[in-house]
Amino acid sequence: MGRGLDDQREVLAYLAAGESYGLAGATVERIDTHASSVFLVGERAYKLKRAVRYSYLDYATVERRERACRAELALNRRTAPALYLAVRAIRRRADGSLGFDGDGATLDWVVEMRRFDAANLFDRMAEENRLSPLLMRDLADVIAGFHAAAEPSQCEGGSAGIAAVIADNLGNLRAAGATLDQAAVEALAEAWRAEHAAVAALLDRRRAAGKVRRCHGDLHLRNICLFEGKPTLFDAIEFSDAIAIIDVLYDLAFLLMDLAHRGMARLANLVFNRYLDRSGEDMAALAAMPLFLSLRSAIRAHVLSTAAANQPGEQAAALLTSARSYLSLARDLLRRQKPRLVAVGGMSGTGKSTLAQALAADFLPAPGARVLRSDVLRKLLQGVPPETLLPQKAYRPAVTRQVYDRIYADAAAALAAGYSVIADAAFLAADERAAIAAAASAVEMPFTGLWLEAAPSVLAARLDARLGDASDADRAVLEQQRRLDLGAVLWPRIAASADAATVLAAARAVINQAKAE
Repeated sequence: MGRGLDDQREVLAYLAAGESYGLAGATVERIDTHASSVFLVGERAYKLKRAVRYSYLDYATVERRERACRAELALNRRTAPALYLAVRAIRRRADGSLGFDGDGATLDWVVEMRRFDAANLFDRMAEENRLSPLLMRDLADVIAGFHAAAEPSQCEGGSAGIAAVIADNLGNLRAAGATLDQAAVEALAEAWRAEHAAVAALLDRRRAAGKVRRCHGDLHLRNICLFEGKPTLFDAIEFSDAIAIIDVLYDLAFLLMDLAHRGMARLANLVFNRYLDRSGEDMAALAAMPLFLSLRSAIRAHVLSTAAANQPGEQAAALLTSARSYLSLARDLLRRQKPRLVAVGGMSGTGKSTLAQALAADFLPAPGARVLRSDVLRKLLQGVPPETLLPQKAYRPAVTRQVYDRIYADAAAALAAGYSVIADAAFLAADERAAIAAAASAVEMPFTGLWLEAAPSVLAARLDARLGDASDADRAVLEQQRRLDLGAVLWPRIAASADAATVLAAARAVINQAKAE
């Protein structure tokens, strides 16, 4: 605690005692971070801002800490109103003792929160392999809804905001000296400048369009919990507009990077695609994602390298190993390959969506291919969530043409932005198959079509077993499809009656052969 900063020792001692909460003898657990001390007791948590000052944060005085506590309460009630309860004062009573609220001189302030089981933190769940695709789908929906409601701002973000992030990152990484590979840092510096130059105008257009908002700012798995059965975002940044008022995709990028670092590429791709589905993002925005992801990884590298300097032996070594892995990932997240459009067609029940989702994480750049699923797009065009059952009128030919036109347009835009696309639709008409191939040709990108087929009995059984899926197809729809004249199907055929792993291997073989040609 440097000179000129408040002395909080008496407050810390008060918060560490069970008697302070009317729970004499109760165990109080204390968790310290670089900026806060959290006290866990009974069903509550009390978060004290530490009297510290950094380049990006100033909690040096009681007045500043009060403002920070009130801002934290207001901002986090946007996503976790049941967790964030109140701001409480710690005051000197007439007899000289300390107490919550009441009269007397104010010594400090805390945020009172409802306590939750640490086992339900998403980082812990990730370590224990408890993050299911369904749970991550729900998380993506929560984030998309939060971003849609967040306050737009023109005062931060844009190309200038990301340029500042690059400059800060480089300064911090260079300050780490020999603890990090400085040749790798300089290679990143060059790559970031090139990436920034390529997307600067896009970033400014997005800010002008309202895509820079007061977001979470620190959206990684440790700041997400499962509370009352729902993914819940908490601990949003309250101390820095520059960190919190950002492009919504830069906010999302922290979570995607965190999943990628943990080797959960398929979950990262699932969240990526579900978020894009629910948010209605312009596919042109994808051009900025590699830079966003790389910057997020580099931030973790310098934070951990700095933390290592304050830890003993083995702990420092472990932190440095992790920091170096994030630095390496920051470079990997900029890797690209020539985008490709893959169309997965076939009748209902052939497993098109299962295959599309399994293939998507195979493609660079991270977090993988954009999946455009006709069943999902149809629901979104009708203004309802993907799992909502639609009336028959939503399947009229005119609506279906609208769905396919959206696929063609989004596919071309995503390809132009540097991302591969997997188009997941029946493609039962010859003109639909021709049009999706033309979407790739229009932006001079390669195309591969995959045609799935299986016995009618297999398809019917699969349709009967579907629950909570975006597709409304049933046996009656399948029978209608079987009566259609499909014309000449020239795409490579894959036997879809096999198990998912076998179908995936066959599809990969076709795609790899196409890449080699």
